[in-house]
This record gives sequence, C-alpha cells and structure tokens, in this order.
Amino acid sequence: MNSLDPALDLFPLAASILAAITCGVLGNFLLLRRESLMGDAISHGVLPGLVIGFLITGDRSPFTMLIGATVAGIATVLLVMLVRRLGRVEAGAAMGVVFSVLFALGVLLIERAARQTDIDADCVLHGQLETLAWYDAPALWRDVPAWTTIESIPRQVWGLVIACLLACGFVIAFFKELRLAAFDPGLASSLGLRPRAIDLVTMVLVAIATVASFEAVGSILVIAMLICPAATARLLTDRLSRQVLLSVVVAIATAVLGYRAATVVPSWFDDESVNAAGSMAMTAGIILVAAILLAPVHGVVSRSIRSRRLARRIAVDDLLATLLRTEEARSPDAVPASAVNLLRPPKPAAIERARRSGLVEGRSGSDLRLTEDGRRVARDVLRRHRLWETYLVEEAGLSPDHVHDPAEVLEHLGPIPSIRSSRDPHGRPIPDPD
Repeated sequence: MNSLDPALDLFPLAASILAAITCGVLGNFLLLRRESLMGDAISHGVLPGLVIGFLITGDRSPFTMLIGATVAGIATVLLVMLVRRLGRVEAGAAMGVVFSVLFALGVLLIERAARQTDIDADCVLHGQLETLAWYDAPALWRDVPAWTTIESIPRQVWGLVIACLLACGFVIAFFKELRLAAFDPGLASSLGLRPRAIDLVTMVLVAIATVASFEAVGSILVIAMLICPAATARLLTDRLSRQVLLSVVVAIATAVLGYRAATVVPSWFDDESVNAAGSMAMTAGIILVAAILLAPVHGVVSRSIRSRRLARRIAVDDLLATLLRTEEARSPDAVPASAVNLLRPPKPAAIERARRSGLVEGRSGSDLRLTEDGRRVARDVLRRHRLWETYLVEEAGLSPDHVHDPAEVLEHLGPIPSIRSSRDPHGRPIPDPD
C-alpha cells in the first residue's frame, strides 16, 4: 500500500476535506427543512451562472465565478418557488424541473465556452484534484509545517478555506435561529427571527460552497456531501448540536477514506486509480447505507430487534391477561361481558417464554395457571386495557362495543390515561395499581 505523498496528496486531500466539511455543515439544515433536493438544485443551477459569468467578463477569477454562481443560486431558489406556486406542484417536482433545465443549459453553455477556454463538462462533474499537486513540496511530512507551505497553497484551497469559515461561522453564530427556523418556522416568525431570510442566507452559502468546490472536487462530490453526512448523522442522534458535529466527523472520514480508496482499492486488482471525487461520493453512500442498517436507534437492524422484542412481550402480556380474564369469568359475580375475546389461542412460544420467566405454571390449556408474579403483570395489563377503554368512551366518545380492539394496542404503550373509575364501560372492575 502506497503511503501519502506531500507533493501529490497534501493539497488535494485538504481541498476534499474542506469541501466535505463546508457542504456537510450546511446540509444539516437542508435536511431538517426537507430541502435536501434544493442543495442538489443549487449545485446544478449555479453551473450556467459560472459559465455566463465567464462569457460576459472573459475572466475565470474566483470573484467573477462567485458572483455568477451566487446570482444563479438565488435565481434557482426563486424559480423553484415560482414553479411551486404557479404550477401547483409539490416541492420535489419543482426542484427537479428547475435543476434539470438549468443544468442542461449550463452544459450547453459549457460547450460554447469550451471553444474559448479549457472549461469542460468533465471538470465540472469530477473536479481537477490533480491540478492541486505541489511539485516543490518537501519529501518528508515532517518538513511540511513551514511558511513556504502557506505560500504554496493553491487559490482553490484558499477559496474552500473561506467558504468553510463562512459556513461554520454562520452555523455557530446563528445556531439558535437556524434550529428554530428548521423545526418551527411559524414560531420563529412570531418571534421576529425571519426564517425566510435565514433560509435565503443558507442557500447563498450553499451557492458559495458549490462554486468554491467546483474547480477542485466537482459537482458530484458537492451533491453527495450536501446530503450524505447530514443524513448519516441524523440516523445516529436526535440532538441537533450533536448531529452537526457528527456530520463534520462523517464528512472528514468520507473525504479521507474515499481519497485513499481511489488508489488503494484498484491496486488490489492491479488496476489504475479511479477519480478521487467519485470515490469519495461512493464512500459517502456506503457510510450512509451502513448507518441505515446499523444505527443504534434508527437503524434497520436495531428497529427489527426492538420490533421482535416488543412482539414477544405483547404475546406474553396477552397470554397473561387472557388467563386473568378466564379466572374472572369463572367467578360467581362475573360480568357477562368479561368473556369477550377469552378464546384467542395463545402462541406456544409465548407460553414457553412465560413459563421460563416464572409467570405461568402448567403445560397448556386448562392446566395453565398464573403464578404470583404472572398475576401481578396480568393485573397491570388488564388495568391499562380497561383504563384505555374507559378513556375512549368518556373522552373520545366511542361506543363501548368499539373500544376493545383499540385498547388492545394502547395497553402496551407507555403512559396510561388519568381516569378515576373503578369499573370500565362494560362494568368490569379495573384492578388497583400495585
């Protein structure tokens, strides 16, 4: 495995990390506002702004490109709003229409501009990380920290440094406002925070991040970094501050691992290295898929495990409640309605699980009976069920013969309704709490 070389890898890797952090931080708030596709639209929509800026001025300076991209980014946002309002289509369709048309316009303009300069579609899509090589770099990494290193930083990296500082500074300075505008725009408006202005500034920063990243890493990586790190972090935590920090960590890991994978993985098959920006975008997708599957709370595996555990617990609870209802039905003063759903056959697995837990005794059928622990659990389940039945009749206005099935579901949830009653709507006693 080849080690990193300061000459070939220092500035390309730095540009990749800076672009990933910039887009990853801003992507959190696009994700929360359900406007991730807006980042995609802007990253495509700024392309004609870049080319038009060059065609008008004949200059490829960062300032010219920034002005063109910013104007195009704001125009993209306004066009999306216009299409949504006049066309009466949902947000995703409006964004898809706008960015498809603008991106196609940008590609056509690139073909015209390519006659006058070296701009081409491949550079826009994949970037030109190889042009950031530092041919006068020292041979050893320990000699890199020096003033000559700062003097040798390419303008593309400086542009990404500025974009990263602007994005991170904006999020840190206005974190409270961004959080409130993302979760409750109505409340933010009532407090005078102007969420539309905050949203517009966010979109302008996305445009700045896009133009700063285009020449170095291309639009493919920009789109991936605006969505994947934030989505991955969202699956790992429910706290916004922690989500932003995790998105930065994921963005850095994506940039480093993807950059190395572009060279290392093809070497396993004796093949040439692949495009680094494409490799980083693929790595971002792989990390996101891993989070979807393995996230501790929201992952597919953990949700499946919790669902199975809940299903097993519900089966045992239903078994215990059925046994207790059967005992009630056999008592001399039993209410006739208490025989409802007594004959639902218990699952053999639930019987075995309850027996191992010391909740029931006997084998099956009429030989099955509750232990003291089982009776306590059954009384709690029955209490929840009958309290919910009472609530649904007294508070929700349902008929008594329509509340059993909803209560069968609600009895397994967390809180119970605050109902002061000794009997349910069918006249059955509500067990007292232990």
